[in-house]
Amino acid sequence: MKKQILFTGIILCLIAITSCSEQKAPEKSANDNSEVPENYKVAGSDCNISIGNIAFTKSINGADTLVSIDGDKITMKVGGEKDYFSDPDAKLTNNTSPILLSKIDNTKPFTISAKVTPEFTKQGTYNAGDLFVYSNESFWEKFCFEQSEGGEHRMVTVRNKQFSDDNNHDIVKQPFVYMKISSDTKTIACYYSLDNKKWQMVRLHKNDYPEILYVGISTQCPVDKAGSSSIFEELSLNNKSVTDFRLGKE
Repeated sequence: MKKQILFTGIILCLIAITSCSEQKAPEKSANDNSEVPENYKVAGSDCNISIGNIAFTKSINGADTLVSIDGDKITMKVGGEKDYFSDPDAKLTNNTSPILLSKIDNTKPFTISAKVTPEFTKQGTYNAGDLFVYSNESFWEKFCFEQSEGGEHRMVTVRNKQFSDDNNHDIVKQPFVYMKISSDTKTIACYYSLDNKKWQMVRLHKNDYPEILYVGISTQCPVDKAGSSSIFEELSLNNKSVTDFRLGKE
């Protein structure tokens, strides 16, 4: 009798172990950062700054303390030697420039746009006003109206996937430019315009960002110790993409 009870107990234990092993482990939320390396988490602090139809809710490098708003115009100051760039050989790595970000649903189309007027100076190499797409500290891109090494004012794009690339585009000879970044959920493209009517595409790539994403504005002053500022006007963020990715038409 004792042998039969012992045998039955062993069988029940085996059944219980098999049942437990077949249960699925709880699925992690796509937005669970609990085991994400520190340099892959969203940086910054919470803030509440609204202008136009954009609510900026994330501030990186104290951006919320460096802005002033006048009507539909927001001016962002930046100290000297501030940039956001991860150099492949680490010589120029500097991720200290201020960024204001607005959270969006990347499963839907979006377009962020602004009229951008950076403060260009004789000593201000790489001074720029930027539009940002930001997932985390290692995965982002910026679209800049920037002063180049030769003193020209150019459209520049930088995409960072652990390290930054650097792409110089067209020269612009007026002090301001209209800029926009647009996505239809599959594709992202950067455009500029001199008159807010005719748009020029400068970069297009696959939208490989996660569902939760941030877009926003920044200003940089990587070389000049005096600091700088950029003015952003006519800011807009909506759930539409351009209808023609080559021409930038909405």
